[in-house]
Amino acid sequence: MASDKVVETVIVGSYVEMETEGKPKDVKTKLSNFFWHGGSVYDAWFSCASNQVAQVLLTLPYSFSQLGMLSGILFQLFYGLLGSWTAYLISVLYVEYRTRKEREKVDFRNHVIQWFEVLDGLLGKHWRNVGLAFNCTFLLFGSVIQLIACASNIYYINDNLDKRTWTYIFGACCATTVFIPSFHNYRIWSFLGLIMTTYTAWYLTIASLLHGQVEGVKHSGPTKLVLYFTGSTNILYTFGGHAVTVEIMHAMWKPQKFKAIYLLATLYVLTLTLPSASAVYWAFGDMLLNHSNAFALLPRSPFRDMAVILMLIHQFITFGFACTPLYFVWEKAIGMHECKSLCKRAAARLPVVVPIWFLAIIFPFFGPINSAVGSLLVSFTVYIIPAMAHIFTFKSAAARENAVEQPPKYMGRWVGAYTMNVFVVVWVLVVGFGFGGWASVTNFVHQIDTFGLFTKCYQCPPPPLPPTPRLDLNATAPSPVHYHPHP
Repeated sequence: MASDKVVETVIVGSYVEMETEGKPKDVKTKLSNFFWHGGSVYDAWFSCASNQVAQVLLTLPYSFSQLGMLSGILFQLFYGLLGSWTAYLISVLYVEYRTRKEREKVDFRNHVIQWFEVLDGLLGKHWRNVGLAFNCTFLLFGSVIQLIACASNIYYINDNLDKRTWTYIFGACCATTVFIPSFHNYRIWSFLGLIMTTYTAWYLTIASLLHGQVEGVKHSGPTKLVLYFTGSTNILYTFGGHAVTVEIMHAMWKPQKFKAIYLLATLYVLTLTLPSASAVYWAFGDMLLNHSNAFALLPRSPFRDMAVILMLIHQFITFGFACTPLYFVWEKAIGMHECKSLCKRAAARLPVVVPIWFLAIIFPFFGPINSAVGSLLVSFTVYIIPAMAHIFTFKSAAARENAVEQPPKYMGRWVGAYTMNVFVVVWVLVVGFGFGGWASVTNFVHQIDTFGLFTKCYQCPPPPLPPTPRLDLNATAPSPVHYHPHP
């Protein structure tokens, strides 16, 4: 039985290798495979690391101003570990589901498995419906946030157009992601995306240190509970980027090797987020409370312009990461998922982009929207639901005994895994969703009251006042006009 289990888990995800095995490969095919078709462990690591930290890199200094330096660092480390654990749970549940289905001779050759299908196969339709609702809503607003970030960033290079107009433009640009078939095809984009975020993070760090502290800088955070929990939920959102874990795993040739990939990606991401957020907060302090985008406070230079351009390209990539699972759901809903024609699938995907475009124009609150999405959606999508799903999937002794993936020994096997899962559920439900939801929604409503919906240019500096006419005291007043009425 044990040997059968090993064999069955090894063949999981080997379809791409099986299909290409024995076929002659010319230079064009080799180049296409090198740039376009990724399914290795390295591809998965690049995808996880690139997708995990995007525009949020620019809002973490804003969170530090709300939390204070010490709390900001501790929350990053804490939620980084918590996110790595729940990403591991998702990978375990995926391998369990796929192995069970392949024992039933189900063929996934032309089908991309998604998180809601894993929940359906393991726990039933009610879990599927809840998982689908949270996952799709989170990815929808995740795409909205990338679009808002594009408009926010480009404004610091070219302010001739307001941010709403830039949102129109980048919405059209991001719509071209409908032509990327699946996560297999993000190989070169993931690699480039990680280089772009690495450059931006170290630019923020070095530029802030060279700039030095502004005159009279204050580091008064935390000052209010609302701001404190708003900042913490933005960090919860930062390390909750594993809503696309199942799709990334499905793109792998050997998905059972995913187990530690997200943890390794998180460790690398921490080398970017901790120095950059700490340095910017050290330099500008409480000024960040009114500037949610770190680019707003750094002086313009060729290095800053390069960072802005690279982040724009990276946000295009991250938009595709967040939107591709939505494309899959929509294709399955209208019966186009197994269509061979790329152009037909691309045309069918376009309606998904329209509501994203519209929501980005309604709520252009770069920074506060991250915290709201983190507390209300990320908390359930990638923390609470995976932990509870793992508990209920393996609640019986038979399920635990026959599990494809046993919990690691250093975690205390099943007792340790259950203890950790209960802690994740309670902590995120109380602190992330409860206090975080109250704080982030309060802050979000405050942004609406201050700037209004459909605001044309969120947090833009006011236009310069026209010069006042100079009053000449020596000028002679014109003589009055005398009116002589007729007698």
